[in-house]
Amino acid sequence: MRRRLATVSAAALLSLAGTAGLAEASPTSLYAPSAMVFTVTQGDDAATGTALRAVVLSCAYTAEGTHPDPRAACDALNETGGEFDRLLAAPNPGRVCPRHYDPVTVTADGVWHGERVSWKHTFSNPCVMSATLNGNALYAF
Repeated sequence: MRRRLATVSAAALLSLAGTAGLAEASPTSLYAPSAMVFTVTQGDDAATGTALRAVVLSCAYTAEGTHPDPRAACDALNETGGEFDRLLAAPNPGRVCPRHYDPVTVTADGVWHGERVSWKHTFSNPCVMSATLNGNALYAF
């Protein structure tokens, strides 16, 4: 009887210890983490090009970071629904750009709503980038 009681008690302790471990690993916020770094790089490869500008943006509960307008940038990010290619969907048709090749690459790296994100897009020149991202606060830095 003692041996059976000891086995049950040990199982109960392990169960409680496992539950306590899970409680410690649970998030401390109701909001999934959302913190990202956005860059604009001269060149067609963000890894080897010259970084022109970069900002940090956090959109967890409040909008904050080094972005000049974090609230507008978080709103623009929310509009993509996590599909960053949607930033490229509505270029300004009235903007005429030169046809020379002077590539500019934009990137987005970090965590969005708890999911790891790594996105980049290369434009043929800064004018095309501006016309494509026209009115979008995310890369207005």
